[in-house]
Amino acid sequence: MSKSLYETLDVSQDASAEEIKKAYRRLARKYHPDINKDAGAEEKFKEINAAYEILSDAQKRQQYDQYGDNMFGGQNFHDFANSQGGGANLDDILRSIFGGSGGFGGFSTGGRAGHGGFGGFGNAGFGGGFGGYSEPDLDVSAKIIIPFNVAILGGKHSLSYNNDSFDVKIPAGIKNGEKMRVKDKGKSYQGQKGDLILSVEVADSPEYTRDGDDLVKSIDIPLKTALFGGKIAVDTLYKEITLKVKEDTKNGQKFRVKEYGALNRKNQSKGDLYLVANIVLPPVSSLDSDLKTMMEAKLPH
Repeated sequence: MSKSLYETLDVSQDASAEEIKKAYRRLARKYHPDINKDAGAEEKFKEINAAYEILSDAQKRQQYDQYGDNMFGGQNFHDFANSQGGGANLDDILRSIFGGSGGFGGFSTGGRAGHGGFGGFGNAGFGGGFGGYSEPDLDVSAKIIIPFNVAILGGKHSLSYNNDSFDVKIPAGIKNGEKMRVKDKGKSYQGQKGDLILSVEVADSPEYTRDGDDLVKSIDIPLKTALFGGKIAVDTLYKEITLKVKEDTKNGQKFRVKEYGALNRKNQSKGDLYLVANIVLPPVSSLDSDLKTMMEAKLPH
């Protein structure tokens, strides 16, 4: 029993659903009429779409496996499709053969708007129908790397795309892996413009690490201040602050500075900044000889 739909997708009759999907994607890219200008490419593209819509549906595939090309009057699908003529509603014809109300088509975006055919091709999943291509997918995806401080504080980031230079507004508190949409900076087609979809990568900071909305930073504290207490100036991403250090501060001890972390854009609150003490020991050679002698004699073991 001839089963030409499998031949159309260049897969075996026992191909898995995943193998059928991969074959369809490969052939749809190859024969898409916006990419392939060869004569016959558009008809081939239509056949590929129809073959996939039948074989990707378990119920329709089961029917086709049972009856084969007899469902098309014994013709292979190529001849069947051509025999319908340009004005035929193949959606209705195939629905009458296989039943159901769902249409047949390819990817839901892409293709040539207003051009008759089985469906378009793009990046947004499956849908559409034989009635015509849907609107082209004009969005463009790209990755940008932004400085750590810009991710925390927000600001402008300069970009160049398609011979156009422009600034992108970075919202305060943006996280690694988030996406941003820049309107009307994608591809153009017949007066329409797509958007630029940016995937954000935040560069590492030599000073800070981020833990959710909190920031962590190591600060140097002189031994004298750690032992007897005092005040030190600390630069933060927002401004310089004066930190009060209590006596007997230990190495690695943390100081919490409220609301000096990253902005949480959902609840508009800020995380905290944690300053980790790094006790700086003076070089022994810099100590006064009397102090050195006394320390050697008096410091506990």
